Amino acid sequence: MHDVDDYRAIVERSRPLLDVRAPSEYARGALPGAVNLPLLYDEEREAVGKAYKQDGRDAAVALGHRLVTGEVKRSRLAAWRRFAGERPQVLICCWRGGLRSQIVQQWLAAGGVALPRVIGGFKALRRFCMAVVEHSGERPMILVGGRTGSGKTALLKRLGAHIDLEALANHRGSAFGAMGTPQPSPVTFENALAAELLRTDPHAPLALEDEGRSIGRLAIPAPLFEAMQRAPIALVEVATAERIDNIYREYVQQAGDGLARLPEALAKIQRRLGGVRYQRMAVQMRAALDAGPEARELHRAWIGELLRDYYDPMYDYQLAAKQSRVVMRGSPAQVADFIGAGGTVANAAGRDAGPPAAAPSQA
Repeated sequence: MHDVDDYRAIVERSRPLLDVRAPSEYARGALPGAVNLPLLYDEEREAVGKAYKQDGRDAAVALGHRLVTGEVKRSRLAAWRRFAGERPQVLICCWRGGLRSQIVQQWLAAGGVALPRVIGGFKALRRFCMAVVEHSGERPMILVGGRTGSGKTALLKRLGAHIDLEALANHRGSAFGAMGTPQPSPVTFENALAAELLRTDPHAPLALEDEGRSIGRLAIPAPLFEAMQRAPIALVEVATAERIDNIYREYVQQAGDGLARLPEALAKIQRRLGGVRYQRMAVQMRAALDAGPEARELHRAWIGELLRDYYDPMYDYQLAAKQSRVVMRGSPAQVADFIGAGGTVANAAGRDAGPPAAAPSQA
């Protein structure tokens, strides 16, 4: 059995990790493929840490063995064996690849389960991920832009080398973008981004959605975001009626429990809307919600007003500062064809992309 330090392969393949750190450590950041099955839980780890400071390493190890013995040890061993049996090529990982992962490795081996551990542990993997993200801005890239509801995310997923930052952040990137489950920690988000970067062709233009710096409570790492501010933009243009239908389908029909969060999301932008517009829109939304998700026209009314009075003016203002970077405008199919043909390789930001295909007007 050989311990492993091929950090690239671990991250790129999202290799299954038996993460034996304490829950609070895991919550601060983890790797894709990692499952937290601790050797020591938080209170136990705190007690062992105090023993180490007061009485030294041997005393701390002895206390750890006293805390994890008998039925507690059997239960944890059973969970580790079950995890290893369900996933091939499992690696053991703790904070530095030291005592905790060695103990788990030895206990499992005594029961006939031989698992390698990650040399250097989570700390080494995290350092590797940070290096990948640090160099992310050196890649050729293109941004997919467009008004709210234009179907940018769906288009992005049709492309070859792309990363869906909103999926990694578990947030759609607007006041209405919260999902039913929490966002990952910043460290977990960055680690997942590193894995996606490694899985895409480094020589192909990397397609990303044109995002602000923040996606919910998470921030796009500075090296990538700064490169995005220089990247060429392909604008998706679709009719307003289609945009309204897209939003109705995603945020109402497919929202499930998320419907209940819509009034709270609207309240977040109350100051920007102004009191009168907010109250009018809130009444429209409440009437639509009371009528149910299939009340299509009632929902289309508040969605259309929200686009016209909030999202579209904000988009126009932001686009004015990026106009020199727009290399083409077109339908989703035209933008996909342009990016798929490598149009950005020959057209740096601000250069003429040649006559774009005719784009539908905004209805």
